[in-house]
Amino acid sequence: MEQAEIQPMIDLRRFADREHLLLASYAMHSRDSEGRIYDEPIHSYRGPFARDRDRILHSSAFRRLSGKMQVFTGEMGIYHRTRLTHTLEVTSVARTIARVLRLNEDLTEALALMHDVGHPPFGHCGEDVLSEAMESVGGFSHNGFALVIVQELEQRYSQFSGLNLSRETLAGQDTRAHKAEAAVGRAPILEVQIVDLADSIAYDAHDMDDALQMGLLSIDELSELAVVRRALESIRTKHGMLPTTQLRQLLVHELIDLQVSDLLQVAIEQLRPYEGHRSGEVCHAGLRLRHSDLVGSERSELEAFLFDAVYRHKRLIPVRDAAGNRLRTLFDLLTENPGRLPLRFRVRAERSPIKKVVGEYLAGMTDEFCDKQYQHVTQHSTGPLADW
Repeated sequence: MEQAEIQPMIDLRRFADREHLLLASYAMHSRDSEGRIYDEPIHSYRGPFARDRDRILHSSAFRRLSGKMQVFTGEMGIYHRTRLTHTLEVTSVARTIARVLRLNEDLTEALALMHDVGHPPFGHCGEDVLSEAMESVGGFSHNGFALVIVQELEQRYSQFSGLNLSRETLAGQDTRAHKAEAAVGRAPILEVQIVDLADSIAYDAHDMDDALQMGLLSIDELSELAVVRRALESIRTKHGMLPTTQLRQLLVHELIDLQVSDLLQVAIEQLRPYEGHRSGEVCHAGLRLRHSDLVGSERSELEAFLFDAVYRHKRLIPVRDAAGNRLRTLFDLLTENPGRLPLRFRVRAERSPIKKVVGEYLAGMTDEFCDKQYQHVTQHSTGPLADW
């Protein structure tokens, strides 16, 4: 008996049919993707954005997020978020919004998983140090550096550098790197917009939660804020009086739910006139998803409070300053002694300014790895530092 002809595992036309049935017209459909910079065969059972999601998830840069601080360093405890846990929380919120609005969940996940892979060690403190040190070569942006990572520094394929992501995923990250330009005229695709919104919803609630758990804030202080008062009233209506620990956990959930619900209610009305329109047409119309005026105002009040009460807290500033000084010492030493860079970065320095290459090397580090290289340098050792 002759061997039967092997059939493709899945007819990709079914994939397009599935998106046609499940996604709104204004979602980014896989059939409309502009492809990749380097052509690759179509995968037998994954669409282009699912492949992007998986490539980011399996990248070295994504794994290193587990060792990068969100706001608080490991010296201040082990409960608080890292860049990795924050990224997963953002992805969860964004995917929920995408599903309700019938947007492309695969693309949304890819964008959310990628959004912070360019963050340097020591959070915003690290970014501030690198921005100042690299001013003569255009400064530093973690959003821009994420593109360098996924297009150049990740080495997972023999045919090309980087992850060879879809043009839509790269464009979404480029939008994050140029937010001022993206705020006017043609709007970003809707999947990009909801990742940005999910990011701010998640970090406001979770930074507040971490600060409460560490004793930097109290619920009494937070109850002065309108959005927190509304959340607390909702919790007490549902559950009555609760112990502080349980109340803290429910407060985070209620704040996220309140903001997501408000965003969805407004977005559904915003999108109603665009039923039947394609993604590009909605972008061309300049539609930007938003919260209601009330919740938008309350969110601004919360963020201003967190900026002063948490990010500038007296317990946090000395830790951040010390970390920043270690990073600056490394930057100055490597700029003056480029031979101490790992081989891969010495090669890059042959075609790029040394300050840019040193910044890339330092930005890819985890907090702990950066501290180890600092100790290595200050013990007056010689030779190149380790690659990450």
